[in-house]
Amino acid sequence: MPLSKDPQKGGSESNGTKSTMYCSYCYIDGKFINPEMSVDEMKVLVKGKMKEMGFPGFMAGFFTKRIPKLERWKS
Repeated sequence: MPLSKDPQKGGSESNGTKSTMYCSYCYIDGKFINPEMSVDEMKVLVKGKMKEMGFPGFMAGFFTKRIPKLERWKS
């Protein structure tokens, strides 16, 4: 999610500062809200949210292709 679209403008680090990498829907107090979530589960969640927001299915699919390349799943 672009942090500019996040109502909180980003998640929070453990010291209370804004995260410059993760949104407030995923990351609070320096931790992932759902640390066991797999890449595939995240893709399904994001695709569903995008469809709820009115994006066509093909666009939602296009944008979710980059999820596996995000920093969260590099390790």
